[in-house]
Order: sequence, then C-alpha cells, then structure tokens
Amino acid sequence: MFISAGDVVPSFKGFTLIMPAVSVGNVGQLAVDLLISTLNMPRVGYFHTDCLIPMVGNNPYATSTEDAAQLSTSAEVYSHNDLKLAVLQIRTPIIQTKVRSFRKLIVSWIKSSGFLRSVLLSSSHAYQRDDQQLHGTPLRYLLSPSLQKEEGQRVEELGWREMERISMFPGISDSEQRLYIPGGGVTKALYTDCCTEDIPMAVVLIFCSEGDNIPDAFALINHLNDWFHLLEKPTQGSVQWRVPPSWRLLFGSGIPPLLF
Repeated sequence: MFISAGDVVPSFKGFTLIMPAVSVGNVGQLAVDLLISTLNMPRVGYFHTDCLIPMVGNNPYATSTEDAAQLSTSAEVYSHNDLKLAVLQIRTPIIQTKVRSFRKLIVSWIKSSGFLRSVLLSSSHAYQRDDQQLHGTPLRYLLSPSLQKEEGQRVEELGWREMERISMFPGISDSEQRLYIPGGGVTKALYTDCCTEDIPMAVVLIFCSEGDNIPDAFALINHLNDWFHLLEKPTQGSVQWRVPPSWRLLFGSGIPPLLF
C-alpha cells in the first residue's frame, strides 16, 4: 500500500514511473540511485507491504547533517513534477512466498495512479546468454503491446536491440521460443502481467555478472537517458551523474585501522 510522506497525496496522472527489479548485481537499484541523486528528487511516499524484507536506515541521498537523520525504508517513492517523473526505489529482496502478491500490488498501484508509462530497470546473468545474445551491446529492451504502439518506432530509431526469445528445446527444435531472463528476479513475470493488463511497460536491462556493478549502472542509466532525455548530454563528453553518498559504503566500511 502506498502511503504519502506529506499531508497531500501526490497525483501521478500522466507521469512516467521508473522502478528497479531486484536482479543480478542490483544494477537497476544502482541506476535508480543515480537518477534520484542527480535530479535531487524529494521523497513523496513509501510502500507499506509485508512482501519485502523489512529495512530501515539513514537517508542514502543526504547532502547535509540534517538530511542524514532522515530514515529510509525498503521501498520509497520519489517525484520530479517538472519532468513528470516518479521513481520507486526498492532496497530489499521480495520474500519468496510473496512474489505474486508483490506483483499484484505494483500492477494495482500503476493502474490506480494513472501513469502514462512504466519502465522496469533490470539485469540478467551474462554467463547464461545464448549464441545470438553474445554479439554487440549487452543492453536489451522489451515493450508491452500497448507501449509498442506509442514508442516502438522511437526505440527502433535509437537502434536498440530487443531481448531475444530463445528456443525452449535448444539443439532439438527452434519452433518454440520463450522469453528467458535468468537472474532477472520479478522482471519476466511483471512484464507479462503488464502485457496481460494492457499496461504500457518497458523493460530496459543489461547482461552482467556479480561484482563491481557500478559501470553497469552507469551504462544502464545512460541508455535510458538516450530515450527519455532526463538530463541533456553536453556537446562533448557524457552526462555527469551524481553519485549518492551511500555508495561510499557499497563494499563495506573498510578495514578498521585499530586492527593494526
């Protein structure tokens, strides 16, 4: 259930929603971090649900001592009214037995909020690509039928590659194809839900491996920016995304000097 952070419940009618899938390397979540931090997006609400592992911590986007005292939870919503952009950041895994309930919650919220379109940022295991997926860029996309009508031509003009369907029975028969996103968490199921419910949904994902996934996050958010122009590219060089302060602890707090 969405709960507003203020007295007035925000309206998202006509907005674009961007959210991450909890997937391999947490690339979608890192990309969303860059977006919230760079655009300095205020928090407008959060999700109260038993589908996610509970979490509470300091404000990951704090720019001052006062901001740092703000508490953050497992799922929060940020908004940028001028860009008509809403971002749902998910910080903890979905409880395995409640995946279907979580999908229903998200689909219901998207429909009731009146979003113009939704974008799911995700990732998939690089080592499980088939032969056709080994060539060229590691970035892929999917569009639901209702969004394909609106944005299909634009995405083709960008030269993006659609996520390939692979054979259900490799080496035996190529007649039956399926969508396969290993390591993508809820990506495939949520995309399928949106197709069924006629919700305009895009999936933008990257093939990657576990490790230092910061470069993957930059690649994913730059790829998305080519489509939505959330930040204008300078004439020379690339978009300068602002890294949130919380990334200093991405690999732990280091070795305590008192050990030596």
